[in-house]
Amino acid sequence: MFRTALRNVLAHKARLLMTVLAVMLGVAFVSGTLVFTDTLSQAFRNQSAKSYDDVAVAVSLQPSPDEAAKTPGLSQDVLDRIGKLDGVASVSGRVGGFAGVPDKDGKLIGVGWSNKGTNFAPGKDGKDRAYDFVLGAGPVRDGQIALDKETAAKGGYKVGDTVRVATNGPVKEYTLSGVFTTEDGAVSAGGSLVLFDTSAAQQQYLKPGYFQDAAVVAAPGTDADKLLDEVLKVVPKAATAQTGQALADEQARQIEEGLGALNKVLLGFAGIALFVGVFLISNTFTMLVAQRTKELALMRAVGASRKQVTRSVLAEAGLVGLVASVIGYGLGVALALGLRAGMNAFDLKVPDGPLVLGTTPIVSALAVGILITMLAAWLPGRRAAKIPPVAAMSSVHAAATTKSLVVRNSIGAALTALGVVLIVFGAGKGGDTGQAVIAGGAFLTLVGVIVLIPLLSRPVIAVIRPFFVKAFGVSGKLAGLNAVRNPRRTGATASALAIGLTLVTGLSVLGATVGTAIDKMTTDQITADYMVTMASGEGLSADALSAIEKAPGVVASSPQQAGWFDLEGKGVSASGVTPIDIERVLKLTTVNGSLDTLGEGQIAVAEKTATKQGWKVGDTLPVEFMDQRKGKLTVGAVFEDSEFVSPVLVDSAILASHEQQAHIPQIFVSMDGGSSAANEKALAKAMGDNPAITVMDHKDIRDAFGGPINILLNIMYGLLAMALIIAVLGVVNTLAMSVFERQQEIGMLRAIGLDRRRVKRMVRLEAVVISLFGAVVGIGLGSFLGWAIGETFKASLPGYALVLPWDRIGIFVVLAGLVGVLASLWPARSAAKLNMLNAIKAE
Repeated sequence: MFRTALRNVLAHKARLLMTVLAVMLGVAFVSGTLVFTDTLSQAFRNQSAKSYDDVAVAVSLQPSPDEAAKTPGLSQDVLDRIGKLDGVASVSGRVGGFAGVPDKDGKLIGVGWSNKGTNFAPGKDGKDRAYDFVLGAGPVRDGQIALDKETAAKGGYKVGDTVRVATNGPVKEYTLSGVFTTEDGAVSAGGSLVLFDTSAAQQQYLKPGYFQDAAVVAAPGTDADKLLDEVLKVVPKAATAQTGQALADEQARQIEEGLGALNKVLLGFAGIALFVGVFLISNTFTMLVAQRTKELALMRAVGASRKQVTRSVLAEAGLVGLVASVIGYGLGVALALGLRAGMNAFDLKVPDGPLVLGTTPIVSALAVGILITMLAAWLPGRRAAKIPPVAAMSSVHAAATTKSLVVRNSIGAALTALGVVLIVFGAGKGGDTGQAVIAGGAFLTLVGVIVLIPLLSRPVIAVIRPFFVKAFGVSGKLAGLNAVRNPRRTGATASALAIGLTLVTGLSVLGATVGTAIDKMTTDQITADYMVTMASGEGLSADALSAIEKAPGVVASSPQQAGWFDLEGKGVSASGVTPIDIERVLKLTTVNGSLDTLGEGQIAVAEKTATKQGWKVGDTLPVEFMDQRKGKLTVGAVFEDSEFVSPVLVDSAILASHEQQAHIPQIFVSMDGGSSAANEKALAKAMGDNPAITVMDHKDIRDAFGGPINILLNIMYGLLAMALIIAVLGVVNTLAMSVFERQQEIGMLRAIGLDRRRVKRMVRLEAVVISLFGAVVGIGLGSFLGWAIGETFKASLPGYALVLPWDRIGIFVVLAGLVGVLASLWPARSAAKLNMLNAIKAE
């Protein structure tokens, strides 16, 4: 039986090629993901270990705001005490924060969050162990800086050049003293690193004489754990200390967790591709079994048992799965290399390191490929074994019994109904719980629809068929009839396409709905011409606000200054704004009272907060500010909730009187003449052409809020493309089987006058009908899921309203038709080339 299975594999190479492709793609995704994440994990672990290679003990002090006034960090005295401990070779302090460097065009190098600055901490030999200088030397006085090699190259800077550096304060000019290489994670992520003289860095980021962190280098032979115990005795109680090895291990664990999320996402899409591939594999082996029905019957007649017949089919599947897994693993390795190169191309730098080819990806590739193939082939093999030899001798295909169809449709209807109920319940429940319920309901609904899809094929195709008859005549009619000739096979083929389009359509509905809501929110609520922010995500300084207020052409400006205080013992977040101007830059709808009262020292409260707390206009509330000073504030207005301000509005001058340093995430600006290149340039110039400050017009604001959604959608589309490619292979298989089964019929049609061109058209239209059937089911189910998921978070997104992206849905329908046309090229050509007389004689 094994030799027979091997012969059959070799005899049907063309048919099995499509199965190999389907399994190969899924396995490639699985193995490629595992190899890629293993490689990344190892590279980052090595980088982390190298960063702390010489560090025996690492000390950090991040005091709370209350403690920072007394002890902002580790003092030089603490570092001196550590340096006198037995076994300490040296100790160096670090202090740092945001630092951005522009290129020659004035644009910030990096992406804000990965632009960092720190101090150059040389030892007795004048070298800093953390950095290797390739040109020049480290900064040794105020007015000097050093840059990492990548940033210097991007900016075109050479040693001795003047470099503008933006921090949270005004832009300053420095002389470039040196260029270095580093294992710092910020640089690896495509950012930049600026080294300052220690005293300049302390002045810039903390306070003279203080550090945020300290690295202790041990003398040879010193036990790191014992040294840690000694260090803990001399550092402040609020400080944390751990060995360099423990810190490196902790960072490695965090890297594992971060990459674990990416791993799960990619493996999820691999699972989808393999799930879709199951239908193709099942169809392939159904076709092969149908072609060999008489052969299998003869084997049964000469003594082969049902189990032997089933095992022979499974042996074929195992061989196909083995070949596909081996090829898929090789393709996965290539995919991992491509992903790594792609990350580097997008400036998402991956640390240097070898490609990690562990045993897990190999075992996973073989296990997944072989098991999935054998699982999908088991049902066709079982069916073949159950056909009685006498019946098989006279029939190429055994029709399903009425009982089996009733049972199948009953199970499918029950699963679908239960799934729909769960989805509707989850949509009403909302939140994370509702989304979890919807996920379970979606799975049941999808399985139910797949079980029911043969039953659905007849009514759905009956609706589509008249259009083809009217447009293509006899070829269209025959295509429609052929599509429903074998509902099970048509349903299995359409299921593969339906699954992919369900996910794509659901994502599109969500993306269009959220994008429209965000666009509406920014357009309706922001009346200012510009929103000014820091590229680092940190707050703007009060100096930036003063500079904007004095800029030529500015007619109104207001900060959104972040604040916090207790009202009636309840902590609330507050936005410090400029009275009067706030209504000229943001559209805030007043429910009661007037926002003019902000200028009188009163507050405005968002409607939901006011209702929840029972506050109303005229109420005087006891308040405790961040500096623990107490007073009273009167509610002067209640306004509709807005995404751009906190639940409580107050004059920014009131917040300033209780805070040492203002934290201003955004400043909204309206200018004479609206947004224009000249006005944007005037604003940038007023703020010292600071590359770290971003000036956004309405389009930039919409892109900032909606851009990530579009990027995420495009990534999802790309990942789901694999499932659709496998679906195309499934359509090819179905058509090939359909042509095989209808050789006599095609021969007769040719004999009575149907020419080759019309035969091709008939097969192509059959493919289009099947593809459109799958598209209708997928688009309908995807739209339903998109609506349900949107209902779970609509309360947190003002202006939310379901949007069906008809343009994209139309594209999906057209693409489904094209899928049918492309998939039919080979089967249509084979059908047209059939010899008329030989086809009529075929059994």
